[in-house]
Formats: sequence, structure tokens, C-alpha cells
Amino acid sequence: MAELRRRGAGESEQGYSEKEPVLDDKYADGDADSACDADVPDVPDVPLSSDTTPKVLTKALSGLSSRWKNWWIRGIFSLSMISLFFLLIYMGPVMLIILVSAIQVKCFHEIISIGHKVYRSYELPWFRTLSWYFLLCVNYFFYGETLADYFANYVQREELLQFLIRYHRFISFALYVIGFCMFVISLVKKQYRLQFYMFGWTHVTLLITVTQSHLVIQNLFEGMIWFLVPVCIVICNDIMAYMFGFFFGRTPLIKLSPKKTWEGFIGGFLMTVVFAFAFSYIFVQFQYFVCPLEYHNETNSFSAECKPSEIFRLQKYAVPHFLQVLIGWEAVSMYPFQIHSIALSTFGSLIGPFGGFFASGFKRAFKIKDFANTIPGHGGIMDRFDCQYLMATFVHVYITSFIRGPNPSKVLQQLLILQPEQQLNIYKTLKAHLVEKGVLEGALPDL
Repeated sequence: MAELRRRGAGESEQGYSEKEPVLDDKYADGDADSACDADVPDVPDVPLSSDTTPKVLTKALSGLSSRWKNWWIRGIFSLSMISLFFLLIYMGPVMLIILVSAIQVKCFHEIISIGHKVYRSYELPWFRTLSWYFLLCVNYFFYGETLADYFANYVQREELLQFLIRYHRFISFALYVIGFCMFVISLVKKQYRLQFYMFGWTHVTLLITVTQSHLVIQNLFEGMIWFLVPVCIVICNDIMAYMFGFFFGRTPLIKLSPKKTWEGFIGGFLMTVVFAFAFSYIFVQFQYFVCPLEYHNETNSFSAECKPSEIFRLQKYAVPHFLQVLIGWEAVSMYPFQIHSIALSTFGSLIGPFGGFFASGFKRAFKIKDFANTIPGHGGIMDRFDCQYLMATFVHVYITSFIRGPNPSKVLQQLLILQPEQQLNIYKTLKAHLVEKGVLEGALPDL
């Protein structure tokens, strides 16, 4: 068992106390604590990735203590990623969709590579090929559904696409069955257990990365604000918790990540709620952010033009009597979305970090420092998106539960696919229903 290393006062992580002499997954040298080691005695140490920090930056910061050196490296690359993110926002929704897809593929690659190293599955036949094949199958299924939902007008003009959409689920199932059969054929004597380990590993990875990244894109089509605000909430909470823990952290929060502190957790929560409330006020001013994305065949591009819904219009709210005495206001004006932003930021600050705790437990279980070494000072892409995926799932559930009712455009798309006889039956049924409710008085002719 690897010896537990103690960290000095010079290093800190998000919400961490700099004085806790315990290991953390971000700055450990691949060692896990004794409790975790006892659970997985047969898991070998995974080779660590080398430091990818540019030598120019390392040399410039060489005179600083390890604490401040790490602080500057994380800060510089955090600002770089945020700047790149806002540049992609400026370039439009297509670039954001490409970004989400690229992140999904990279996260899948990082987790699959860990399984490949941990279980030493180098000699397994077809393992990597089948893993990527299943990734393509699952993406084909989800993105085919998206194509049918949001590009209906374009699909109706192309005969081949109409065929693919009509039999989309059957084709998706057939592709998966081919991969399943290939896996069974690849089973090798004395490797059965390992092969089934990796089969399960691949499918859990698909569940974590592909399904949740698909929800991110679904949120994006509802309006860029449903994509941007949640992403910024997680980024803000990550930065604020790190800052409060770095400067004020003293009280440990959770044993799984002993250097995370209550000071960082609470400070991150409070600042994130304030940030989300103010940030939402700015975003709702722009139609570009609040309108659902629609694809236009004439221009072959997306647009966001609409009459903003009620939640994006300024409303007046009565101030409770006990607050009127304190602030002297009887009513306040705000956008309903700002109230929704409080719910989103509360989840992102209180529950979202558990995605990070889950990732910490995963890394400790397999004695690894980071998922990869893609981003200096941060680790892999998955190290930065463990909370984002959980947040995206919550936002999707929140939209479908509290914001969006049945979508008439999607119902119409389904009706247009039906045979003429089926459409006629629906027409008659709908007419009879509306006449019965008194909405119509036999105004529509019988066909």
C-alpha cells in the first residue's frame, strides 16, 4: 500500500483548508488513503501523467512557493478557458454544439483509458474498437432524435433522411446488436471476467458522458440562457469555493476530500447565488439568449428570434411586510427567470459539488491523481466537467417539470409523419373534441 503523503500549508484546492495535512486527488502523487486502498487491494497503481505546464510559465513562477505557484497556474488557465468559452459563445450555437460534442468524446476517452490501464486490458481483443463503436452507436441514437426534433423541415425535403428518421430506433438497435454480437464473439478463455468488467465499464462511461452531454444540447435548444447560466454557475461556484477555501478554509467538509472545507462550501454557495441573480439580469436583456434556437432552411443557419415568454419579461412582486420595514419598498421589479436562477444556483452550489465528490471517490478508488493531464493545474477535461454533467441533468429536469409544457411544434412534426388516413382520423377526433367543449360550432367542414 502506498504511503500516505502529507501536504504542507503551501497547497490548496477548491474549498480546501491549506493547513490540513492530508492527501487530495488534485495534488496527490497517485496515492489513495488507507480506507480506499482496503476496498480495492487488487487494483494496481496507474502510471501518472507528466506535468504539461508550459516550461516558460514554470520558469517564470519558479521563485514562488508551491502554494502560490499552483494558484497562479490554475488562475491563468482558468481565465484562458473562460475567455475561449466566451469566444465560442460569440461565434454562435453551432460552435457550442461542436464544443459539447468534443468534450463528450474527450471525457469518454479519459475514462476508458483509465479502465484500460487499471485492469491492464492491453491484450483484450477488440476492446478499444468496441468501446468506440458503442460510442458511435449511442451518439447516432441520440443525435438522430435531435435531428428529427429540430431539423424537421430539412428532413422532410430529403427522402433518405425521412427513411432514416422513420426507422431510426430500429437502425440504432440493429447497430447496437452488431456490437453486442462482436463482444460475445471476442470472449476469450481465462479473460471472461476481465472482458465483462470492461463491457460494464464502457456502458457506464456511455451513461455518464453521452446521455448527459445530449441533455446539455437539449438545454441549449431551449434557449442559450439555459445553457450559459448553468455553466457559469458551476464555474463561479468552483472559483469562489476555491478562493474562500484558499484564504479562509479551516473546517474539513467531507472525509472523501479532506481538504475541502465548510468555509469554501458556504462562501461558494453565497457568492454563486448572488452571481447567478445578477448575471441572469444581464442575459435576459438579449433576445439572442432567451429565445429557443430554430434552424432556417433558407439561410442554413440557426436564429433566436421570438417574443420572449413571461419568465423573461419584467414583473412586479410585492415585498413581504417584515421586509418593507427594513428596506422601505412595497414592491420590486425583477424578471421571473432571476427567481429560477436562485433555484439553479442553489442546486449548483449545494448538490452540484457532489459530482466532484463522486469523481474524487472514483479517482481514489483507482489510485490516480487526475483523469488526465490535458489542462495544467486542473487535470483532465473530466476533472472540470464532473459537476457540469450533474448540473445539466438537473436543468433539463427543471425545464420539463416547471418551465415547458407540451411542445406543439413537436406534436405537429409527429402528425406530419403519419399516413393521410391517420391524419384524417386525428382531424375528426380533434374537431369533435373542440365542438364538444364549445370552442368550435361546426366551423370546420367534414371531410
